[in-house]
Amino acid sequence: MTRASWNIGDLLKVTTSYLKEKGIESPRLTAEVLLADLLETDRVTLYLQFEKPLTKKELSGYRNLVSRRVRREPLQYITGVQEFWSMTFQVDSRVLIPRPETELLVEQALARAGECDSEGDTRCRLLDLGTGSGVLAICLAKELPKWEVWATDVSPGGLEVARMNAEKHGVGDQIRFRQGDLFQPFRSEKILFHLIVSNPPYVAAEEYGSLPPEVREYEPRAALAAGKGGMDFIAQILRDARDFLAPGGRLLVEMSPEQTDEAMKIAHGTYCYGEIERVRDYSGRYRVLCVRKLSEDSLLGDRES
Repeated sequence: MTRASWNIGDLLKVTTSYLKEKGIESPRLTAEVLLADLLETDRVTLYLQFEKPLTKKELSGYRNLVSRRVRREPLQYITGVQEFWSMTFQVDSRVLIPRPETELLVEQALARAGECDSEGDTRCRLLDLGTGSGVLAICLAKELPKWEVWATDVSPGGLEVARMNAEKHGVGDQIRFRQGDLFQPFRSEKILFHLIVSNPPYVAAEEYGSLPPEVREYEPRAALAAGKGGMDFIAQILRDARDFLAPGGRLLVEMSPEQTDEAMKIAHGTYCYGEIERVRDYSGRYRVLCVRKLSEDSLLGDRES
C-alpha cells in the first residue's frame, strides 16, 4: 500500500493478498469489514463503489486498522462490535468476545422458561453469572420481558460494558447488575432464582498456551482460564447453585465437550439435582449441562429412601 492513490476495489484486492500472506483467517472478509468500518458504511456499498478513491486520511486510517489485525488483535476489538442472537453488541478488551455456540444457552433457557410458575406479585427471576458483555442477560431480558433479570461479574470494566449494551438494547431498567465473584453478591440475601445461566471460564491451564494469539494475547485471561482441567468455576457453580435456585429451578452451564462427564459426576454428587442432562451443540458435541433443583418433597423422599 505504497501508491499515492487507491480506489476501493484495488485496495481490497491488495489487502486481501497481504492478509493471506500473514496467515490471517478469512482475509477477504477481514479486508472488507475493516474498510467498511473505517468508511462507516456496509460491505454491500463497498461493492457498489469499487472505483471510488480514498483520501490520504482514509488510507492512513485503513493502514492502521490492517496493521492491528496483522498483530493478531481480534477483528471484533478493532471494530468494537460483535453480532449475537441477531443483535449488535459493543465489545472491547475488558470483555470476552461472545461466541456463536453460546447462543445455545439462550435457546435452552428459553425452552425452559415456561416452567416458572410465579405466584402473586412474585416475578420469575433469572441470573446470569459472569455476564461479561451482557449478551446472555440482555438477550433473555428481551425475550422474557416479564422476568426479573440479574447479572453479576467480578470485573468493574466488564459490568460497564454490559450496562452500556443493556441501555443500547432498551433493557437497562429490567436488568439488575451486581459486582462480585459468581454468587458472592447474594450471600447475605435470600434471593432465589428460577433460571441460572452461566458461560464461565473453562479453559484448562495446561491448554492456555496453545490458544490462538487473538485469544491468548488480547482477550481477558480471567474470563478464560479455570485452573487445571478447566473445572474450577464449573465445579463451584454446580455446588453453590443449590443455595440460590428455587425448588424446580434450572441451572444451565456452558463448558467444553470434554468436561461434561466430570460435570455430571459433580452434579450427581450434590444430591439436590434431578433431570441432569447434557445438550449437544449444532456440531453434535455436548456443550451445555442442564440440571433441575429437586423440590423439598423430592429431597425428603430421597433421604428417606
